[in-house]
Amino acid sequence: MITLRNITIRRGPYLLLQNIHWAIYPKQRIGIVGANGSGKSTLFSLLLREFHADSGDLDIPAQWKFAHVEQETPTYNKSALDFVLDGDTELRTLEEQLYIAEQENNGLKMGALHEKMHIIDAYTAPSRAAQLLIGLGFTHPQLQQSVNTFSGGWRVRLNLAKALMCRSDILLLDEPTNHLDLDAVLWLEEWLNKYPGTLLLISHDREFLDHVVEYIAHISQQQLELYTGNYTEFENLRANKLLQQQAIFEKQQRQLAHMQSFVDRFRYKASKAKQAQSRLKAMERMEKVYAVQAETPFQFEFQTPHSCPNPLITLIHANMGYKEKIILRDVNLSLSPKDRIGILGPNGAGKSTLIKTLAGEITSLSGNCETAAGLKIGYFTQHHLEQLHPHETALAHLQQLAKHAPELALRKFLGSFGFSGNKTMEPISSFSGGEKSRLALALLIWQRPNLLLLDEPTNHLDLEVRNALSIALQQYTGAMLLVSHDRFLLRTTTDQLLLIANAQARYFTGDLDDYQRWLLQFRKQQSTAEQSHPDTPSKKMQRNIQRNLQQKIKQLENDIDKLQKSITTLEAQLSDQQFYALEKQEKLCAQWEELAALKKQLETTEQAWLEATDNLVALVKVWKEV
Repeated sequence: MITLRNITIRRGPYLLLQNIHWAIYPKQRIGIVGANGSGKSTLFSLLLREFHADSGDLDIPAQWKFAHVEQETPTYNKSALDFVLDGDTELRTLEEQLYIAEQENNGLKMGALHEKMHIIDAYTAPSRAAQLLIGLGFTHPQLQQSVNTFSGGWRVRLNLAKALMCRSDILLLDEPTNHLDLDAVLWLEEWLNKYPGTLLLISHDREFLDHVVEYIAHISQQQLELYTGNYTEFENLRANKLLQQQAIFEKQQRQLAHMQSFVDRFRYKASKAKQAQSRLKAMERMEKVYAVQAETPFQFEFQTPHSCPNPLITLIHANMGYKEKIILRDVNLSLSPKDRIGILGPNGAGKSTLIKTLAGEITSLSGNCETAAGLKIGYFTQHHLEQLHPHETALAHLQQLAKHAPELALRKFLGSFGFSGNKTMEPISSFSGGEKSRLALALLIWQRPNLLLLDEPTNHLDLEVRNALSIALQQYTGAMLLVSHDRFLLRTTTDQLLLIANAQARYFTGDLDDYQRWLLQFRKQQSTAEQSHPDTPSKKMQRNIQRNLQQKIKQLENDIDKLQKSITTLEAQLSDQQFYALEKQEKLCAQWEELAALKKQLETTEQAWLEATDNLVALVKVWKEV
């Protein structure tokens, strides 16, 4: 197990964690929660030995292997599939050793390495890596796409897949659902539930935590406390604990007030002075219970829109997409005030395309889009965060929207989003991702829109802000369309679900649990269709795949040839009668053992050659038929 004893961590002048005691046992599944800046990611850095604690002891078993998601993705020219395979360092080490053995023409070593690769299931590694990428939303053609052609969000997914590919005893995941859509979140949830090692998970997605973890480590006021159960159970336990703490605090305050009153009345009277002094000392020795502190500064709301025409916007037989590529066909949709619609659909089906068309970022390819005269859209998407001016302050951004509003009113408004004091005057370049998202929401809410188009608004937001956003959206009186991987937000703020699939948009009659079942069935149908009519790679990609397989087959044939020659040489030596002299018995035994090992390694290598040959024949046959 991993043990932390009396750990204290400071970051500059800030005390993050103080006198932490914690034991992490094999196969535990722990969610780590706490406000942004409380020290969750710092704790991960400590476990990864990226720095040392200011005081205390950390013991990690030497044999435990860690896996975690890298923050940066190098601009490799290698394919996405190869990049993810790099996560299996044991595989890559064996491949490198095999290459050296082949250059040295060492048949015995080659055979031993092939045996090791067989033991770690190395020959199925490309298939397993592909399954990770497909599960996280990549398409089959993208598997061979160069890493440096992917955008930032997709590189985050690549890093996640690489971490999942790593053979590990403990997996550290810091906000893994950021940049994932709901389908990928559901897939990741299923994958993590099958992960056999220890899991430490930082997440602000309560349903994800509920379905994946069995313990919650809560960081608050520089302390870490472990709770048994998932996030919902933790919330109930903590709420009861805080109620008890507040009750004890109030009782203690009454007791202290009574004792102080006695001291004040009698400390200067000779007959009561000793008693007063005794009570004063008792008050000093008493262990203080502190009042429960409000943990969230976020209390914002949507003001009533100035007008709410009905309908706000109408799509009539609209085809949507980009240039000549139609993503959605014949969409008919009318949005009225108080419509609260969650948008569902597989990755790449067209959810963001619909939102962008309604927002006016792209125009429909055909059909009509009719907008009301008083329509005012509030559009939130992650790329809007990049449009914030890095050298401007939060206050300056708001002043550009409210040129005549008093500064005091603007500061008060920003304070409800957690920007108070000097924070309103700091440049945006110093803001975290969560702070930028909060500011973008604040700017949107100030404008009092009557139609909200929200595309993954909870990325980077902690649980307190998500809760505040959920409450604000429940009270919002305009219309709303929401794309989100946060099931709690979808459940609490929407009452209709629109399914985007097979180039169509239609209302979904079930709930999110029904959607998960629908998605499972959809994936099965898709898998069956791909087996019947698989995506045909481009001719160039076909040549690359075929060439790689041919090279692998050629190398295996060379290995087989070398092993056969080594076996022939040994058998010739063993057929020499002089070799069986008494004084050569020890060497004879070693030679027989070596011969047995070579034959076993030859069998393993021949099996690998058969598999590679079958794969090549099958692929060529499929490509010819399509």
